[in-house]
Amino acid sequence: MSRSLRIAWFASLLLGIGLLAACGIAIDAEQTRVCRSALPALNPGAVIAVERVREGPAARSLRIDYTARHPDRPVLERFAICQFAAEGLSPNKAELTGLGTEEGPLSGASLYMLKRYYLDTPEGAAGDPGSRPDADVAEIPMAAAYWLQQILVSLPRTAIYALLSVAFALVFGLSGRINLAFGELAAIGSAATIAGASIVLASGASAPVLGLAAGLAASLFAGAIHSAVGGTFTIGRITAESPQPSLIATVGLSLFLMEYLRLVQSPVTVWLPPIWSEAWPLARAQDFLVSLTPITIITSGIGLAAALSLLWLVQATSFGRAWRAYADDAKAAALMGVNGPRLLVQTLALAGAMAGLSGMLIVAQYGGLGFAGGFQYGLKALIAAIIGGIGSIPGAMLGGFAVGLFETLWSAYLPIEIRDMALYAALVVFLIFRPGGLLGFKDPTPRPV
Repeated sequence: MSRSLRIAWFASLLLGIGLLAACGIAIDAEQTRVCRSALPALNPGAVIAVERVREGPAARSLRIDYTARHPDRPVLERFAICQFAAEGLSPNKAELTGLGTEEGPLSGASLYMLKRYYLDTPEGAAGDPGSRPDADVAEIPMAAAYWLQQILVSLPRTAIYALLSVAFALVFGLSGRINLAFGELAAIGSAATIAGASIVLASGASAPVLGLAAGLAASLFAGAIHSAVGGTFTIGRITAESPQPSLIATVGLSLFLMEYLRLVQSPVTVWLPPIWSEAWPLARAQDFLVSLTPITIITSGIGLAAALSLLWLVQATSFGRAWRAYADDAKAAALMGVNGPRLLVQTLALAGAMAGLSGMLIVAQYGGLGFAGGFQYGLKALIAAIIGGIGSIPGAMLGGFAVGLFETLWSAYLPIEIRDMALYAALVVFLIFRPGGLLGFKDPTPRPV
């Protein structure tokens, strides 16, 4: 089993490296949108059809080939070359600094008027003609295309929930305590990701790979440190037989971290610009394209690699053996030389790193997370851990996948206003009929650890 996990992890790593390399030459979707939005202003009254988007002749530029159809004229084949101020993770990467056509470049005054009185208005944003809907992909029924698109959209959400659920399972499996601060630890991981990417930008580099790599390292470190320190005082130092004092202490830790984030990063959420968001068509149903973005593949692949690595760590390392032994029988493990307090700190740090990593995925996929935004993520991840089997690491992963898929499909087919109510009702059903969770015991009692 451990050998297969290592092979799967290595395959996921190679896939991620290949995707990162491929994404380095991808056309930036935000810059493409800005350039497309300028086309109607260059062709008043015409129907625009974008034929092709490719890299421009200069750095930080792209070229759009398109047709302009006027009611009383022949179809014109035209092109536009857009020059931008920056690229990658730079906040001003979508700032248009130059625009040229087959008739020559626009003057500075014309470019200013275009930006000030068209692109920066709601009409300009709504004037984006989009790209051509056709693609050389398989034709499938509309119902299947819509369902497939929803499954693909759910991948990052399930990865985030799975990593947070694993954090709950790691701590509960070892100590029998629930740490309610993991949502806020995800928010700390998000803030650390922004900080790491900002440091890279301040050094003069704007490559998304470098920024996300720095953010990944910062999120893992910040999540591990805050979890180890906070968990030591709220779980390690409270030795009461009942778990309630620790549970209340973690509520206090959650509120402390929330306020701490508000003071450190301010109430204003800092957003990273979208990266690798170009839609790759996979299938189609008439004019509806089933698409997937590179960043979705990357965030999902990182989540998969982290999950496989964690399974390997628990099953095939000395830490994993000590964790499983202490979870089964703490006193017997202590007699065999397992250092319980040190193991708890290591587990808290590992769980915090998983929570911090989930925060990094939130930033990479959605752009940012506010100081109070982690609460909902933590609550739903706890529900996922309970549904999967609290204390079971594979069960937590399965629960995260189930909750993410449930939310996506409910939002796609049923009223989104009652989605959370339905999720909480599903939790009640599980607690009544299968309190041990999906991978727990079938006995009408919670899963013993």
